[in-house]
Amino acid sequence: MYKDKKVFVVMPAYNAAQTLKKTYDEVMAQGIVDLVIVVDDASRDETVAVAKTLPQTLVHAHPKNMGYGANQKSCYRMALENGADIVVMVHPDYQYTPKLIPAMASMIGNGLYECVLGSRILGGYALKGGMPLWKYIANRGLTLVENLLLDAKLSEYHTGFRAFSRKLLESLRLDDLSDDFVFDNQMLAQILWKGHMIAEVSCPTKYFAEASSINLKRSIEYGFGCLFTAFSFRLSRMKLIQSQLFPKMPGR
Repeated sequence: MYKDKKVFVVMPAYNAAQTLKKTYDEVMAQGIVDLVIVVDDASRDETVAVAKTLPQTLVHAHPKNMGYGANQKSCYRMALENGADIVVMVHPDYQYTPKLIPAMASMIGNGLYECVLGSRILGGYALKGGMPLWKYIANRGLTLVENLLLDAKLSEYHTGFRAFSRKLLESLRLDDLSDDFVFDNQMLAQILWKGHMIAEVSCPTKYFAEASSINLKRSIEYGFGCLFTAFSFRLSRMKLIQSQLFPKMPGR
C-alpha cells in the first residue's frame, strides 16, 4: 500500500513467459504493491503457467486473442473490481523498469495527479536504451502533432508504463475505445479531454530480443490511428463534429 491506498500492478501479457517472472520479482521488490493482475491474450507460450506460480497474483486468460486494448480493458476492470486505489500498468517484457512504481504511485497517492506516465524521451534514454532510430523519429513526429492538436506538452504519448487513480479510471469510457494498439492513445486523449493534467517521469528502457514490439505495418496503422484520434479531438473541441470518444462536457 501507499499510505492507506491499495496499489495494484496490471500486466497485459502476450508471449511473455521468458520475462514475466523477472518483471514480477522487481515489481514486488518495491514493497508497496498489494496485488499483481496478469491478463494473458491467448499467448502461444507458457505465459499463463508461469503467471499461476506467482504469489499475490490474479491471472485471467482470454480464450482467444482479442487485442492489446481489449487486454488493458480486462486489466483495469479486474483492478477496480478487486478494490484498487492506484493502478500501475507495467509491461511484463521487462522493457520498463518497475523501480519507478513507488515514485509514480506517490504522485497519485498524494493527490497531485490522476495520471502519471513513464517517459522514454525525457532524459534522452530512448536511443541509449536501444530504441530503433525510425521508431524514435516517428515517436517524436507524432508527439509534436498530437501536442498541437490536443493542447498538451507531453514528451511522448506512446509509452506503455502508466499509473492511474481509481477515480480517473472509473470516469473514463474505456469500452468505447479501440481493442487494438491505438487504445493507449485514445485513453490519454480522453484524459486530456476531461481536463486532467498528466505527469511524466523519466524512465530508462531496454530493447532486446524478448521485449515486445509491433512490426512496421502495425506501427504505421497505429500512427494513423493516433492522428485520427488527435484530429477528432480538435474538431470536437471546435464543435465541428460529434465524437463518441469526446462527448460534450458540461460548461463547454
